[in-house]
Amino acid sequence: MSENALRHNEPLENMPAMIHLKDYKKHAFYIDTINLDVHLDMHKTIVTAVSTVGRNRGYEDLYLDGHSMDLISVYVNDVPLLISDYIICDKGLTIKKDILPDTDFKLKIITQINPADNTTLEGLYRSGTMYCTQCESQGFRKITYYIDRPDNMAVFTVRVVGENDKMPILLSNGTKTTSGVTKDGKPYAVWHDPHKKPSYLFALVAGDLECYRDNFVTMSGRDVVLEIYTEYGNLDKCVYAMDSLKRSMKWDEEKYGREYDLDIFMIVAVGDFNFGAMENKGLNIFNSKYILAQSDTATDTDYEHIEGVVAHEYFHNWTGNRITCRDWFQLCLKEGLTVFRDQSFSGDMRNKITKRIDDVIALRSAQFSEDSGGLAHPVRPEHYIEINNFYTATVYEKGAELCRMLYIMLGADDFRKGTDLYFERYDGMAVTVEDFISAMADASYRDLSQFLLWYKQSGTPHITADGFYNESKKQYLLTVSQKTNPDANQSQKLPLHIPVVTALLSPSGQPINSLHNGKTAHEHILELKYDKTVFVFDNVNEPPVPSVLRGFSAPVILHQNLSQDDMVTLMTHDTDLFNRYETAQKFIQNIILSLYNNNDFASEQSKIDVFIRSVQNCLNNDSYDGLFKSYYISLPSVGYLMQQMNQVVPEKLYQARLNVREYIAKSLEADFLTVYHNSLTDTPFDASPISAARRSLGNSALSYLLCANNAHHALAEKHYKNADNMTDMMGALSALSDKGGDIYQSLMQDFYTRFESDALVIDKWFALQARSQNADCLNDVKKLLTHKDFTYKNPNRVRSLIGVFAHGNLVHFHNSDSYAFIAQQILILDKLNPKTASRLATSFDQIHTLDTALVQNARDVLNGILSDKSTISNDVLEIITKILG
Repeated sequence: MSENALRHNEPLENMPAMIHLKDYKKHAFYIDTINLDVHLDMHKTIVTAVSTVGRNRGYEDLYLDGHSMDLISVYVNDVPLLISDYIICDKGLTIKKDILPDTDFKLKIITQINPADNTTLEGLYRSGTMYCTQCESQGFRKITYYIDRPDNMAVFTVRVVGENDKMPILLSNGTKTTSGVTKDGKPYAVWHDPHKKPSYLFALVAGDLECYRDNFVTMSGRDVVLEIYTEYGNLDKCVYAMDSLKRSMKWDEEKYGREYDLDIFMIVAVGDFNFGAMENKGLNIFNSKYILAQSDTATDTDYEHIEGVVAHEYFHNWTGNRITCRDWFQLCLKEGLTVFRDQSFSGDMRNKITKRIDDVIALRSAQFSEDSGGLAHPVRPEHYIEINNFYTATVYEKGAELCRMLYIMLGADDFRKGTDLYFERYDGMAVTVEDFISAMADASYRDLSQFLLWYKQSGTPHITADGFYNESKKQYLLTVSQKTNPDANQSQKLPLHIPVVTALLSPSGQPINSLHNGKTAHEHILELKYDKTVFVFDNVNEPPVPSVLRGFSAPVILHQNLSQDDMVTLMTHDTDLFNRYETAQKFIQNIILSLYNNNDFASEQSKIDVFIRSVQNCLNNDSYDGLFKSYYISLPSVGYLMQQMNQVVPEKLYQARLNVREYIAKSLEADFLTVYHNSLTDTPFDASPISAARRSLGNSALSYLLCANNAHHALAEKHYKNADNMTDMMGALSALSDKGGDIYQSLMQDFYTRFESDALVIDKWFALQARSQNADCLNDVKKLLTHKDFTYKNPNRVRSLIGVFAHGNLVHFHNSDSYAFIAQQILILDKLNPKTASRLATSFDQIHTLDTALVQNARDVLNGILSDKSTISNDVLEIITKILG
């Protein structure tokens, strides 16, 4: 079955057609060049597409993807086709083979589209007063009929005609070759992109926009113009994004030898966008939340995200654009490698350890849960119904972990040789995962055939590490085994190639230089390839404490039977700071889960006291930065704790966690007060990582203080009123939100009044209320649906309220009333934007971990959504069907 077999709006009495990787074959035709002429109009945009078409094989009909538009006319070699010459259906246009020339030919298609009514935000649509496009993965087929698949790469020339003289900015990919005014007074511009690209990388933007300009001189001395376009009044919010872009360009030259290949690089900030950003060649379109920032409207987390997302999209210029995917099954090829690159960049710009902690928290929160539920799939899926449903944490974050494992096993030098060979060998091509792995293997002279299983097998591997010390031989034996649980994708899992970075410490915490495989070192990379392997360390003079999976060297779940003394040694002395943090998290996790099961606080108190002493040591360690301390003293989230359990009652789990948190807060109240006051400064705000780390620790301490004593509400109020930045304002409001009260309500009203005109800040206002643990949260969220600033048409606003409640407030989400409420929201959104609706539906994926009654309630509402399959999109249908199993 080819990719063209998918039909989105066919009757759904049965499941729609499944697309399989094994059925891939090239299209019968290819398009080599395309000239687009786009006359913009809110309701009647006319698109004329003139393409040169060649054949990949024999005598076949020409099928072109396309829907949600009106076909005006079709020409072959300037001869108009009769209605009898082609067949048009809901999802495409078929031109009969009998009228097609034997040689290459010119195809001209004229269509009409309605951008104003396009609420799906795919193809060409309106955002505020501007026109913009989103074509990944299959949006271009809503603009014209085309071979809309990644392996069809063409040279694009685009003429954009504005609807009136109030639309001076007309942008597309590549370089502007000419511009002017038509005979009827409308502005136009012509853009040419010399690099062949698939249609998903096409972009067009038009409107009356401001531009923030800068330049960058490449390593070969070329001057590149940099432009960020935004609606009026936002230029001062583009400074940090521009700085991030320039640092990204420099880093990619230094780390990967990749130089930008056009004379201009453009970014446009858009208020209505399904994704974070899009890497269209030379014209990146961004969700405005990942571009616009200044101290009084953006948090430190916003700054960090802007830096990372700007880098990610820029890095795609080589890992995604110059080399792209053969088909959408290879999505992880461009996304996994590019996420790894942006994570590495952010680590270099900030703190490698805290960046790694942050990435692992995100991986476990989203991807580990995905791997354990009905939505589990391999990093490279074998099949899909709706490709939009595979823009997942598994493809992105786990895909990045696979690249990171290669980096660990090959080493920095051979990894760079591998990427150099990859760029040299496949530049300008649409390729597969196998092509990438072959380049890495050939450059490093390593056999990576077993490593390919990571791309084909779903699920999170469990590895168990058990040690034995042989005193007579001064030898330590570490037995490491692996197991991946069967699931709907594979009933039998094969052993994977797993790098397990390991070091040994003495009981007093001193690093041990052991001998392993002929190498004496403190740290060794153990490569686990079988179900079980015994790794031998020599020259070990005393029973060691093993530090296993250092830096989280593989996306696995580690099981160890460590004593309390061993864990304290690692928490206090491990030379790998990630594992210090990790051990502390496991230590307190075990306490919370024990409290959940036995509800006997007295029996756990001495263990909590051990953790408290560890926290005190952390807070007093001047070698740690504030962000590391903030992570170290935090408790595992309810969502992550749920992953460790079966038949869990989230409210009971939350209470067990809260009891531990309150005890820590009261025990360390004086310490937290000191930390808080030490975090305050009279110096003006700056977005540097050092300042951000200081604010992070101060706000963490404030949160603990409010947990310890209600008297500190006044301190939070003062913190809010004295704040000169959004991070501290949000820190105060977040600390107050769970308990509510007059101070909280007053500050929330003040916050709204001050920022009512800033959509991105009001998103934060909605999100604060959606994640609150107060008893009336569900009713508050329902009331906010009628607020004048709420709209279902803006994905950011939907995610900030409904999405935060469903995905981020598990205690309130997991009850029958909330299930019914979210099901209703899914159905409402599905009529407007199936992508947003299907993302919301994934909030039900962890119901298998819940108490039986909750599971049944959830299944009932999901079956209710499926009761009339003909009324729901394939996006939602596929997600819910998988969750229900």
